[in-house]
Amino acid sequence: MADKLTPRSEDYSKWYNELVQRAELADYSPVRGSMVIRPYGYALWENVQAGLDRRFKATGHQNAYFPLLIPMSFLQKEKEHVEGFSPELAVVTHAGGELLEEPLVVRPTSETIIGYMYAQWIKSYRDLPVLINCWNNVVRWELRTRLFLRTAEFLWQEGHTAHATAEEAEAETIQMLNVYADFAINDAAIPVIKGRKSDSEKFAGAVRSYTIEAMMGDKKALQSGTSHFLGQNFAKAFDIKFLSKNNELEFAWTTSWGLSTRMIGGIIMVHGDDQGLKLPPKLAPIQAVIVPIFKNDDEKAKVMPVVEQLRQQLVETVRVKVDDREETPGFKFHDWELRGVPLRIEVGPKDVEKGSVVFARRDRPGKEGKSFVPQAGIAEAARSVLATIQTDMLKRATEFRETNTHEPKSYDEFKSIIEDGFARAWWCGERQCEAEIKEETKATTRCIPLDQPGGSGVCIHCGKPAQEVAIFAKAY
Repeated sequence: MADKLTPRSEDYSKWYNELVQRAELADYSPVRGSMVIRPYGYALWENVQAGLDRRFKATGHQNAYFPLLIPMSFLQKEKEHVEGFSPELAVVTHAGGELLEEPLVVRPTSETIIGYMYAQWIKSYRDLPVLINCWNNVVRWELRTRLFLRTAEFLWQEGHTAHATAEEAEAETIQMLNVYADFAINDAAIPVIKGRKSDSEKFAGAVRSYTIEAMMGDKKALQSGTSHFLGQNFAKAFDIKFLSKNNELEFAWTTSWGLSTRMIGGIIMVHGDDQGLKLPPKLAPIQAVIVPIFKNDDEKAKVMPVVEQLRQQLVETVRVKVDDREETPGFKFHDWELRGVPLRIEVGPKDVEKGSVVFARRDRPGKEGKSFVPQAGIAEAARSVLATIQTDMLKRATEFRETNTHEPKSYDEFKSIIEDGFARAWWCGERQCEAEIKEETKATTRCIPLDQPGGSGVCIHCGKPAQEVAIFAKAY
C-alpha cells in the first residue's frame, strides 16, 4: 500500500500535488507548466463539460470552433487587451522552415479572432444575437504553475456573444454568471459568491467583469468562473457593425465568459481530506464501486454471482464499477477512498446469506458512514444515498465558508482575519487603496458581491466613505 498522503494541516500544497498524481487525475508533461490529464481526471472533466454544456444549450447557445493561431496584429487592435495578455503570450515566428511575415499568437483567449469573424457575419439586427460557445484549449505562459489550478496550457469553454443593445449584453453577462453559480452549487457542491470584479482585477478589455468566488479547504479563495461585459470595445476594434431597426449603422455589444479545468482543482481543494478525494456524486466518474469480499474459492463462488446481479441492477442509473482485482479488501477500500468514489458497496458471504450489502459513504468516514441495505431495491437505495451525499457535501462546504468569513471592525482586525479566512468589509473602491491593501496583506478584492447590505459605511483601510462591501482574501 502506498504511503499516506501528507496531511493537509502539515503542508497543504504538498498534499494537493500528491493527491492529484496518486489519484491519477493528472501528471506533469515534459513542457514546463503543462500537464497531462489522465483518464480518471479527464472523465471528471467530461462530466463538468456535460453539466455546463446542457445549461448552455438550454439558454440558446451553440458550440463552434475557432483557430488555435491568431495573427499578432489582432491582439494589438484592442490596447487594454494586448497590454493585459502581453507577458503571457506564446508566439510562433517560424513555420514550414521559414520566417513568417507576421508572427502568430497561440490563443490566450479568443475575443480577437471571434471579433474578426463576427464582423464578417453580422450585417443586420436580424443577425443578432449571436450566441456561441467554444470548448478548446488556450495557452498563457504562466511563471508559477500548479496542476489544474494554473498551467501554461489548459482546457476550458469560452462563450462569446454579440447583441443589439447594451441592456441585452449586460443581461447575457449576468445570465451566464448565474449559470456558472448554478453549476458550481448544484453539480460541484461548491458554494460560491457571485460578484463584480474591481476595475484593477477585471478582464483586460472589459467594461465590467463578474466572477464566482469559492473558499478552498485552506481558506484561500479561488476564482472559479468569470463573465465579462465587453461593451463596444471589441466591436469597435474589429468593426462589428449592424444596420439597426432604425436603419442606422451601429456597433454591436459583446460579452465573453469562461470556466476552465481550474474547476477540478476547486473540487479537490473544497472537498478533499487526508485520505484523498471526495467527489460530488453528480460529477464523480465512478459513483459507486462494488467490492466483493471472500477468503477462498467457495466463498468467491457464492459472492460473485450476487455481485453481478447487483451490478446489473445499478448500471442503468448509477455509474458503477466492480473491483474484482486480486487485492485485499483493505487495499481496495484505501484505493477507492483516495479516488473519492462517493459510495462503496461491500458484499461478503454473510451479506449474501442475509440478502443485504454494506453501504460505505466516502463523505462520512468510519462507522458513521456505514449502513446495511437490502439487496432488493438496491438501485433506488443507491440513488437516494448519492443524492444525500451531494446535499451534505454542499452543506458542509457552505458551513465551512461561513464559519471562516468575518466582518472586521478595524484594519488591524482585517489583517488578522486575512491570514486565515475571508474578510467581508466596506471598501471605498479606489485603486490606490486596493493596491495598498494588497501590498500590506497579500490579499486582493475577490469580488464586490451582487448581494449588498445596502446603506453606506467607512472603508476598512483608508476610512473614506464607502458605498459597497467587498470580499477580501488571499487567493490562488
